[in-house]
Amino acid sequence: MTETVGDWLGLVHELYPPAQAASWDAVGLHVGDPAWPVDRVLVALDVTGAVVDEAAAEPHTLVLAHHPLLFRPLARLTPDTAAGRTALRAARAGVAIAAAHTNLDVTGDGAGTSDPVVRVLDLQDVRPLTSELRDGSMLKLVVFVPPEALDAVLDAVSAAGAGEAGDYERCSFRVRGTGTFRPVGDAQPYSGEHGEDNDVDEFRLEVQVPRSRAGAVVRALLGAHPYEEVAYDLFPTVAGAEVGFGRIGRLPEAATLEDVAARIRADLPAPFLRFAGDPTRELRTVAIVGGSGDSLLSAAVAAGADVFVTGDLKHHVVLDALELGITLVDAGHHATEVAALPSWIERLRDAATAEGLHARLLPSSVPTGPWAGTADRRQA
Repeated sequence: MTETVGDWLGLVHELYPPAQAASWDAVGLHVGDPAWPVDRVLVALDVTGAVVDEAAAEPHTLVLAHHPLLFRPLARLTPDTAAGRTALRAARAGVAIAAAHTNLDVTGDGAGTSDPVVRVLDLQDVRPLTSELRDGSMLKLVVFVPPEALDAVLDAVSAAGAGEAGDYERCSFRVRGTGTFRPVGDAQPYSGEHGEDNDVDEFRLEVQVPRSRAGAVVRALLGAHPYEEVAYDLFPTVAGAEVGFGRIGRLPEAATLEDVAARIRADLPAPFLRFAGDPTRELRTVAIVGGSGDSLLSAAVAAGADVFVTGDLKHHVVLDALELGITLVDAGHHATEVAALPSWIERLRDAATAEGLHARLLPSSVPTGPWAGTADRRQA
């Protein structure tokens, strides 16, 4: 069967639910049609004209990017803006473009954009720097089932993605009760008498459902349930929707600011790295936000971090940090995030194999880091 943009978008959203993205973000499909066929998926940090050209070299290519191409609403789609020009280029070539941005940043599967620095520094006792609950990433399915059909219904909805909690599957709650109904008109009841008030033995079955799997779960439910009219409800919950930006953890052994900066510089693909604070100060607790993290400086200070590792730090933010007693490492927006792409691709490949998707999945070969180097050192 031909794979489609919609198939791959469903896979991405199952791993990184759009409901976990920040409210201001623009994730999902930006260019293309969910029905377009897909033979190749290119993973990139950014969508540029050169990335689109690489994708257009082969038909049926989906570009899956971290940074959204159409991040800000467009009043018109013309070549007068960089985003408009790139989107038109992609549309003409039949290249689909989708993004997983802050919903990837907050993931806990090791592919988040703050995780590479965690691994470089071998941090211990790692946790999210921030934590909040977001409504809507999980639903609760409630359905009423006759006893003899209970196992078949649970089997069907579980196979479609319901009832999973961490390393547990087929998780449900059930309670026995009495259902009442009166069949009228052309009704053909599974049990009971037409035109009469009927009391029947039923179970109330409850399971959690990822929002991205709701359609598949409901279809499975209706296919397995014996009733002519299935009584079910889907409720939004906050269960499983705790998300957090950044990471904070402890170094295995105390190290100086200069040493920490050198280790990051050696392992990240950064054309430059700068740090602020006393180079000889001993550090133990490290806060990290991949990409641009100056808005979370206060969270790093409140969490007791000795150093805050991020990118795109502004002049006055640096001055504020030093006044607040925290040191800084600015490794650049691109370098702190692009290092997460291999882990992201690995998670996607594992999930695609499990779902039976076989399109070629590979990183874009186009470098999108904008900086060529510094005055005293050119980027290799």
